[in-house]
Amino acid sequence: MKISVIKHRSLWWTISGSIILSGLIAMTISWSRPDIGAPLRPSLDFVGGTRLKLELDCTIANNCNEIIKVAAVRKITSNEGFSNSKIQVVGEKKQAIDIRTKTLDVDARTQLITALSTEFGKFDPNSTQIDTVGPTLGKQIFTSGLSALLVAFFGITVYLTFRFQFDYAVFAFVALFHDILVTVGIFSILGLVAGVEVDSLFLVALLTIIGFSVNDTVVIYDRVREVIKRYPGKSIDQIVDDAVNQTLTRSINTTVTTLLPLIGILIFGGETLKYLALALIIGFVVGSYSSVFIASTLLAWWRECIGEFIPNPSQENLQSVEGQGNTV
Repeated sequence: MKISVIKHRSLWWTISGSIILSGLIAMTISWSRPDIGAPLRPSLDFVGGTRLKLELDCTIANNCNEIIKVAAVRKITSNEGFSNSKIQVVGEKKQAIDIRTKTLDVDARTQLITALSTEFGKFDPNSTQIDTVGPTLGKQIFTSGLSALLVAFFGITVYLTFRFQFDYAVFAFVALFHDILVTVGIFSILGLVAGVEVDSLFLVALLTIIGFSVNDTVVIYDRVREVIKRYPGKSIDQIVDDAVNQTLTRSINTTVTTLLPLIGILIFGGETLKYLALALIIGFVVGSYSSVFIASTLLAWWRECIGEFIPNPSQENLQSVEGQGNTV
């Protein structure tokens, strides 16, 4: 079964445009909210401060009879002098607290935990998590991660310019930017509706997504170039359709086999790796989509718009092709 990516390219572009627009709206809303103040909800990795995650010890009789309420927690944090803390009650039974506040020393943390224990009950020491990141380190992590993304974009564009032609590189770059925008936009939406935060692992995921996506795009573009050499009289639309169909099975197999372990990590990997796996799943799916439906169709559209004649292959290439045919 063959698909015609060119025939329905307006549909593919509309789908991508709608998702990107939704993400941009979510990022604008996030930036305007005083409790977030950024396109994505940042974790302590970027903003610095102390995070306390406390869970009631339900092995103690009558210690978990009531759910914890945010208002009650906020009253205690305000009394302790941390009125600007970000508070979430988490867990299915609402018996765990996630508090993010300014950097606390040992005495301040102990005093806050004691006050919370007096109000709600004893917390399980095995489930207690305390993380502290300085604001300088958070800024450094963000700057380093952003620099790595820019260098990756630049390096890939330069490589593709030499490997193919400049317009190939431009549209491969557009596809990469598309993948990053979609992934970031979805996480911005998740940050608004589900309180999902991004940390330094999210930057690692974005760099991995770039590598995966460009690999798929290079395979399709390489096949486009081969078909152009083999059939110089074909229209660019037909060439792109043929190239996509010839590589489609490979793209699907690669994506599926990559997603299976990531789904396992998402389900069983725990809190630390859960959102890394989710970002990679989203990015890999979007990367495969953009390679097949965005990068290829944009290249065909551009060649149509500029009315560029497809160059005839050299006599040497023709002889090579004929020789291959005779061998077969």
